[in-house]
Amino acid sequence: MEVARLRRVSKRFGRREVLTDIDLHLQAGELLALVGANGSGKSTVLKLLVGLSRPTSGTVRRSARVVSYVPDAFASHYRMSASAYLRHMGRIRGLSSQAARQRSDALLERLALTGGVDTAMRKLSKGNAQKVALAQALLEPPQLLVLDEPWSGLDTTAHSTLRELLTETAREGGAVAFTEHSDQVVRSTATRICEIRNGKLLQPSSNEVTEIALLAGAEVDWSGHPGVIEARAHEGGVTLTVLTGSHDAALLAALNHGWSVTSVRQVKRG
Repeated sequence: MEVARLRRVSKRFGRREVLTDIDLHLQAGELLALVGANGSGKSTVLKLLVGLSRPTSGTVRRSARVVSYVPDAFASHYRMSASAYLRHMGRIRGLSSQAARQRSDALLERLALTGGVDTAMRKLSKGNAQKVALAQALLEPPQLLVLDEPWSGLDTTAHSTLRELLTETAREGGAVAFTEHSDQVVRSTATRICEIRNGKLLQPSSNEVTEIALLAGAEVDWSGHPGVIEARAHEGGVTLTVLTGSHDAALLAALNHGWSVTSVRQVKRG
């Protein structure tokens, strides 16, 4: 199911054209990474997706009822505590006080917030403020989740937890779009990667996939791994059909779990 679409979208700020004729769709269950140099227009695309910015020309469509957004800079100067802030945001989203508390406490525990949930927001470090920003976006399961450099400032443990949370959101039918500078993070998380260069969107060919033949190692849920379209079991192993651009993450997972790679080849879908 298509959750969001930008069709022939352009965006100007004064005389400067930031984006030119962008065509982009986002499907339920997808983890889309937008990559590109600073100033290429990535953040503008994200704001268009969630409705925080309007296109100068073109159309933006969203079918998602629950839309969540994590900005690149989270305002954490509030006097209220992290716990109070999240309960307040939960009530705005329609959760009861008890449900908001339970959900926020569970998220902050997974993200390993340090300093205490009752610490004033303005006293939190950048990394811990980012954890609160992530928690507020996930209080209600989003159908569209958009994040601008969400790994920025996070500690190593939270890096892995965030990847798990994004993957869980996609598995539950949500569509996820994010920006990130780390190529390793992008390839280990995204099911599709699009580059923005000089305000224009470059997309990999949709009919190219990678087939990876593996001999069995430790148990892996390949059907739920980011970028894996199909996992065909055979005697002694499995053959994966993976979106081109996500094959490095699949190969890394295989090697980390003791699988042997027998072949890797690019093929075209009919």
